[in-house]
Amino acid sequence: MANARFLALHNIAPVLPGHALVVPRRHASSILAISDDDFSELFIFARMVTHVLMEVFSADGFDWTIQDGVSAGQTVAHAHIHVIPRHLGDLPDPGDWYPLLVASETRQIDSRHRQRLDPQEHARITTHLKACAERIGAANS
Repeated sequence: MANARFLALHNIAPVLPGHALVVPRRHASSILAISDDDFSELFIFARMVTHVLMEVFSADGFDWTIQDGVSAGQTVAHAHIHVIPRHLGDLPDPGDWYPLLVASETRQIDSRHRQRLDPQEHARITTHLKACAERIGAANS
């Protein structure tokens, strides 16, 4: 999904199925560097992305997270929001995704060390997400 100012990408190495990134097209290394107008629109777009992810992945909840700065675990110097669809019972405790992440080797949600999806599987999921977004009118909003 995309519009003139923002882009949503399905994470090639998801923490949980459906993990996506919402990214401003204009470079901003920090969420604090985004204009007030873009900040508001970023969250409106992220909410739209969340609706699509919840439908496609039949989720009943979601996590949003932002790491801003190296000390917060940001590994990509570009502001972005992680959207992670959730299901009752997907982890033993709903908050376990973060402790599992902290216990991992790299301690970063942007980790390049998580298992990556097969390129064909990633392409299949991305195509399905685009079709769903178009169907519900979210692709170019």
